[in-house]
Amino acid sequence: MRVLKYTLLGVVLYLMFLLVNVPAALVWQLAPLPKGVNAAGLSGTLWQGQADQLTVAGRQLEQVSWELHPSQLLMGQAGLSFRLGGGVARGEGTLSYGFGGLEVDSLRFSAPLPWLLGNTRLPFRTQLNGAATLSLNDSAQGSPWCDRLSGRVLVDTLDVRNQFGQFPLGNLAGTLSCEQGNLKLLMDEAENEIGVQGQAMLLADNQVQVAASIRPTDAQPEDLRKALAFLGQPDGEGAYPFNYNGPIPGL
Repeated sequence: MRVLKYTLLGVVLYLMFLLVNVPAALVWQLAPLPKGVNAAGLSGTLWQGQADQLTVAGRQLEQVSWELHPSQLLMGQAGLSFRLGGGVARGEGTLSYGFGGLEVDSLRFSAPLPWLLGNTRLPFRTQLNGAATLSLNDSAQGSPWCDRLSGRVLVDTLDVRNQFGQFPLGNLAGTLSCEQGNLKLLMDEAENEIGVQGQAMLLADNQVQVAASIRPTDAQPEDLRKALAFLGQPDGEGAYPFNYNGPIPGL
């Protein structure tokens, strides 16, 4: 009986050794990956490894490294820490996925806007330049979008060009939160040079609700100041209201 017990223990330990040391390249070959996801230069193991390049939906991520957290398996979650160390997209953070959905902790991700948009066609033949940085302190998936969310989004040297003109809008910042399951972006005119203040809510079924205003400032590009008149009459403080409730433009 004792011999059988030690034999079983030895088999279990050996299987655990194989699982911990299984090469990441082998797992990648056997995994049922979605179309458009490719990797090159895989090294390390399933639990701690690196890819020289990872392609997702036509966008390349370089020097991707990860480390799985086995202790979270005891709580019914799969968790990992990741880092993007090269290329135009940089980032790091901790992700976990369980019965409640996806959770994100201490995430920071930055990339140029053209890279993020890819081949997406924007309304009015709009082209965007600049770079965006997303920082999430703590967030969890919910219905329709979130259960909790705390973060910030920054856009550096935003430049918008379309059939109406050229709009170098400079730096913008906003605070992200979750309100009744909806994603909320709050902007304060003290954090941008173009006088924008208000909020935008991403609702279910890709509906968006915007309640904001914009006031003339010396930093606004000329084309933007001329376009303010199309928003109607300014309020008593000289701010032009901008309200919208409907589908995300372009979708």
